Amino acid sequence: MHELREKSIVTAIIKRLRQIPGCVVRKRHGTSFGIGGDPDLFGCINGRHFEMEVKRPGEHPTPLQTVRLQEWRAAGAVVGTVHSVDEAVTLLTNLKGVSS
Repeated sequence: MHELREKSIVTAIIKRLRQIPGCVVRKRHGTSFGIGGDPDLFGCINGRHFEMEVKRPGEHPTPLQTVRLQEWRAAGAVVGTVHSVDEAVTLLTNLKGVSS
């Protein structure tokens, strides 16, 4: 069975989220200027900032990634760990006033 690569999931999520009106999404690339553990995707939908950690099915965030997600949540961002396009869309469309 062919296993999905995380990169493939990220690409598919970005493609789908860019189809949602009012949504801007970007991939965070790890650099020496970045913060270790920050989520893979970030963006804004209808004025709400979001952060998503993308994992392959069955995988979970590292302890550091969990801390970073908690930091973003405490600052008011919508955050989540997603394993598929459907999970990413659900995370955002559960917000009041957002439709897919």
